[in-house]
Amino acid sequence: MIRIEDLTFTYPGAARPTLNHVSLEVEDGDFLAVIGNNGCGKSTLCKTLNGLIPHFISGDMTGRVLIDGEDTAAMDVGSLAKKVGYVYQDFENQIVRPTVLDDASFACMNYAMADYEERGGRALDACGLSQKKHDYIWQLSGGQKHLLALAGMLALSPKLLILDEPIAQLDPGHAREIYEVLKNLNENHGITVIVIEHHTEFIASYCKHTVLMKNGEILWKLPAKEALRRVDELEESNIFPPQITVAAKRLKEAGVLSPETKLPTTVAEGEQVFGKLLLRGDYRAAVRPSVRGTKKNVEFSGITVKYRAVKGDSYPIFNDFSLDIHKGEKIALIGSNGAGKTTLMKLMMGLIRPEAGDVRLDGRETADIAPEELSNRISLVYQNPEEMFIKDTIRGDIEFAMKMRKVKDYRQRTDELLGMFHLEKLADRDGRLLSGGQMRRASLAVGIALNPSILLLDEPTANLDIATRKEIIKTLNALKDVTETVMIATHDMQLVCDWAERIIVLSAGRVIADGDRDAIFSDSHVLNQVGIRPPEIFYMGSRLLSQARCYTIEEFTDLFERKGAS
Repeated sequence: MIRIEDLTFTYPGAARPTLNHVSLEVEDGDFLAVIGNNGCGKSTLCKTLNGLIPHFISGDMTGRVLIDGEDTAAMDVGSLAKKVGYVYQDFENQIVRPTVLDDASFACMNYAMADYEERGGRALDACGLSQKKHDYIWQLSGGQKHLLALAGMLALSPKLLILDEPIAQLDPGHAREIYEVLKNLNENHGITVIVIEHHTEFIASYCKHTVLMKNGEILWKLPAKEALRRVDELEESNIFPPQITVAAKRLKEAGVLSPETKLPTTVAEGEQVFGKLLLRGDYRAAVRPSVRGTKKNVEFSGITVKYRAVKGDSYPIFNDFSLDIHKGEKIALIGSNGAGKTTLMKLMMGLIRPEAGDVRLDGRETADIAPEELSNRISLVYQNPEEMFIKDTIRGDIEFAMKMRKVKDYRQRTDELLGMFHLEKLADRDGRLLSGGQMRRASLAVGIALNPSILLLDEPTANLDIATRKEIIKTLNALKDVTETVMIATHDMQLVCDWAERIIVLSAGRVIADGDRDAIFSDSHVLNQVGIRPPEIFYMGSRLLSQARCYTIEEFTDLFERKGAS
């Protein structure tokens, strides 16, 4: 179905090609994952498949991309769109109509298809949204909006679906829902699926083949499970192999598993491999000291927030909500899409005013604090980092707030931040044109430019490869000397386990759990209610030993007896 022949593409003004002599074949009915470090060319490759390159995105292109034997460069985009559906990383920008069925049918109506509503309805059925077809878009959760964007593409009956980071901004429950829908479309409707993905545990469970890219080239295409067993190659390309696979590899190297053991890639395979090993009789779960501040930094008291609707009653987010945040805490705010995490942060910033109740900062109501003073003390780094950039250079963005407030030595402070976040070589680049990881670093530099005492981060590790993610976590740990209190809203459970000292779980605008990682991840009722899935290695450990608390690969491998141990 897809044949790419010696494809090279260079963006205008770029020093080197983003795609460099790429050749690839994808068979009908495949479920293919494209992996690689940030900036390796994954998205650019996929944009050649639906004709965005070269029809809308200019550059120097040589080679050919063939869909069913037709050259995409010679086809019109309208014809290509019927063959290739594309759900972008910023999928909400694809939703353009006010109601669910209207949006799902929109593309078909544009093609003057007489049965456009029926097509939209069938696509909603396939995506599990039939009960929502008369709802307004604002009534949907993030996961449901992502499914709606998929339904809009599916209504055109494409032979190929491409999804760029389909679960990067979704909670674990909605993430699995997306992949179950894709599995059904692939297996029961014969649709070829290509995903750009960093989450290898989903690749292990759902994909048939995997392509590894590096520096604009394709290193190999392999069956998915075989690809995920190439631990060293994946890590060299800044890809997280499945934790279960890495753990098995380390146990093989330690002589606990036999050299002939095939590395497992899923929990089910792990049970077969690890279940045969002898567990340590003296195992005790490590205990992290409890850290809870005493001085209240921020107080939410009796908060009610509602979002206005186009028609009907307003949509409630919080109703008589109360919560205390203490000075010095490192807090992870978790919960399903639509639980109120971002709204809570915007309340702290004064970007949203409650209908009832009040928010107090160090005992003062934020309603009585001037916006300039509030933004000096609290900084919010948005989920979409490009929203932090308003100038045409990174240096200009970092300087902006300091210049407006007439901060002395702002140039020196800017240079310090450029160095702290390894942005010196990017200082004169437009932040909106950087890679995902570079944008994340730059947005953090902008966020802490005024030395806020409270830093709020919305999904700081979304869409990042292993190297950039490690850099972000390293930066977060270094911020203890810059900020007093840090709160992160995230779906990244490994980040929660590695970094957070206090975890607050939101569900439908209520706090349903508040504690450390042991308290949260050991509560099956909370996990099921919110759709949280602990890191794979934690889940694997608990399947073998109910009292196990394994948050890292090292803690998991410590469960087992070593040969020759006394």
